[in-house]
Amino acid sequence: MADAEPLTRADLIGALSKGSKPKSEWRIGAEHEKFGFDMSTLRRPTYEGPNGIKAMLEGLTRFGWREVREAGHVIALERENAEGYTASISLEPGGQFELSGAPLKDIHDICDETGRHLMEVKQVADQLNLGFLGAGFDPLWRREDVPIMPKGRYEIMRAYMPKKGSLGLDMMLRTCTIQANLDFADEADMVAKFRTSLALQPIATALFACSPFTEGKPNGFLSARANVWTDTDPDRTGMLDFVFRDGFGFEAYVDYALDVPMYFAKRDGRYVDLSGQSFRAFMDGKLDALPGDRADAKDWADHLTTLFPEVRLKAYLEMRGADGGPWSRICGLPALWAGVLYDAPSLAAAWDLVKDWDIDDHERLRRDVTRLGLKAEVAGRSVRDVAVDLVTIAKRGLKNRARFSGGMVDERGYLSELEDIADSGITPADRLLELYHGDWQGDVSRIYRDFAY
Repeated sequence: MADAEPLTRADLIGALSKGSKPKSEWRIGAEHEKFGFDMSTLRRPTYEGPNGIKAMLEGLTRFGWREVREAGHVIALERENAEGYTASISLEPGGQFELSGAPLKDIHDICDETGRHLMEVKQVADQLNLGFLGAGFDPLWRREDVPIMPKGRYEIMRAYMPKKGSLGLDMMLRTCTIQANLDFADEADMVAKFRTSLALQPIATALFACSPFTEGKPNGFLSARANVWTDTDPDRTGMLDFVFRDGFGFEAYVDYALDVPMYFAKRDGRYVDLSGQSFRAFMDGKLDALPGDRADAKDWADHLTTLFPEVRLKAYLEMRGADGGPWSRICGLPALWAGVLYDAPSLAAAWDLVKDWDIDDHERLRRDVTRLGLKAEVAGRSVRDVAVDLVTIAKRGLKNRARFSGGMVDERGYLSELEDIADSGITPADRLLELYHGDWQGDVSRIYRDFAY
């Protein structure tokens, strides 16, 4: 039921500002999605069945994961680490398997967490004749070939998406991403980090581009995943030009979020379809589907998860620009952003890279990198050159952070692959296309053998 006191605009602003915390308490979270596939047929696994997603989730409980159920179905797993922070495994609409890691102190811990997860997944998957692949877009299967997972919110989204764009169902069913979540000190720090990371998100897209195939053929993109977001739903995606305007802060983001049409609300364990309706009206208790019922804090938190800009604000900032990929790049993305955003001189240097770009530059760059990757240009510079500078800045930031593993190695090593990509100007997608036209002899199915975890 809704809160006794009506939710106010000040409450919404407070829900974001409560994320502010001193630098000593900043953490880093990493998330990644991956495609499951049957080792015999390469098909995406169904939910039910002896080697389905449900069996995969149930098998992982041997490692201390707890089941989360919805309408009788296991739809997620949760596990606390030694510090009491919770990680979760959840399902995307087409069964993409996602680890949402716990908030951790450094990249060493993140890579340990990721490695442990992938090893647990492999132990269970091997017994079920399943494999898992890191890539930005399903390289082989059509939309209609992808099984649908039994989660109520996805049914509502699947019905609404085609009303807003032609590629929304591809976003739901055929994409995978890597994300990094980072903290801020206060509103001013949030603004500086939001602006800088949002402007640089297309550079990350180019560095991580890993989706050049659709239905077994080259698709003309290096990041088909990033292209999908350009035609999913303009109400809730994009580069958010207001972030770069004077006066931006928590209040402006709340006003933006309030103007994004809703998908749903959850009542008595079920999802109520509110697609296209106004959260403002919900706050006033004026929705026909929930007469007299007013939005509460949980409704607001749920609504924020249905916004999909390139950087998303909750009680922390989410970096959303990267394609799925191998273990090394799962560790590399949070390393990149921690190096840039968690060291004041590096944040200032990164802002210097982008401060003269205008909104047309941002929008053009976002679209150009989907096809051109590091060969795209922005404000008279190649994306490759900007990427080289960005990785250099991140390395300096990680050196300044001075977070050492047991072997007295700092976090800079996690940027090695990104440094090689930037220096060469050759994206992971370019490498895949070289294999397709060379050793693979046009057989995209080889990606499952050569690049599975």
